[in-house]
Amino acid sequence: MMFMEDSERAARTALDLGIDVGLHLNLSQSFTGLRVSEPLRRSHDRIVGFLRATKYALVLYNPFLRRQFRQVVDAQIEEFARLYGKSPAYIDGHHHQHLCANVLFDGIIPRGRRVRRNFTFWPGEKSALNRWYRRRVDGMLARDYSLVDYFFSLEECLGNGRLSRVFHLAETATVELMTHPVNASEFEYLMSDAYFDRVRRVGADGRRVRSAS
Repeated sequence: MMFMEDSERAARTALDLGIDVGLHLNLSQSFTGLRVSEPLRRSHDRIVGFLRATKYALVLYNPFLRRQFRQVVDAQIEEFARLYGKSPAYIDGHHHQHLCANVLFDGIIPRGRRVRRNFTFWPGEKSALNRWYRRRVDGMLARDYSLVDYFFSLEECLGNGRLSRVFHLAETATVELMTHPVNASEFEYLMSDAYFDRVRRVGADGRRVRSAS
């Protein structure tokens, strides 16, 4: 995340360790860093207010914030390049707000990047309308960006016992598994022999499983 209190220290740590890092686009949480111009902060605050006003804001296009959305997204991409010495090859979003209507329909994220798709849900997990909308969004993304084949949450998979099915998919497809190691159950699993064994088996026999915080 850019323009946050710890963004610069995090970048130095990632560069020192050689960690591959993408941009976690922030459109839903106030900037906490000191290196933010007032015009940028005001634009960002307006976007945060809009997107947090209702859970349906994600799918609503706001024509009055077109300039602000582009300004805020471009500024975060430029700040990433300043801190990491290169443009982000991979972009996702805090609270998945990179998939909001203004970003999607105005094509604000530069084409050709790897971008996080919608969650993949098993049959019956969401309503038909919800699944239709997500398929349409993923179809739009696929025209301009590089997507993985499937995207799951580790927390959900651990809770519903479907992790074996996810690894089975990874034998023939590219799977992204979202993780939050601050959660004890996820951290415990990620550090377990069972996890490393499954990843090694997929790496040897399948395509790829990628874990991303």
